[in-house]
Amino acid sequence: METPKIFESEYKFCEILWDHEPVSSSELVRLCREKLEWKKSTTYTVIRRLGERGVLKSENAIVTSLVSKAEVLSAESAEMVEKSFSGSLPDFIAAFTRKKKLSEQEINEIQRMIDSFRE
Repeated sequence: METPKIFESEYKFCEILWDHEPVSSSELVRLCREKLEWKKSTTYTVIRRLGERGVLKSENAIVTSLVSKAEVLSAESAEMVEKSFSGSLPDFIAAFTRKKKLSEQEINEIQRMIDSFRE
């Protein structure tokens, strides 16, 4: 199943959901008013839209995610690599590391990931 696209304002909402789930819709309204300055109607509209797209479910006024943060970040990263680098992960890494010096810890971590793919 393909991970549904989540837009920027929806992502901010999802971060709140992921941090508090399962959460009542009324509590989500309060949190979104406090953190995003949204009106009640905006929060309920986003709950409905994300529910229709399979990102979350709302049953008996309790909201839970159907898509994890890791899944969303992975899908967005893959889309960006595809769009900006014609799907070439080495080209993406080369572009990224031109502007940022990797620490020894980061290099070791990346090497461990590469080694795990070889196994």
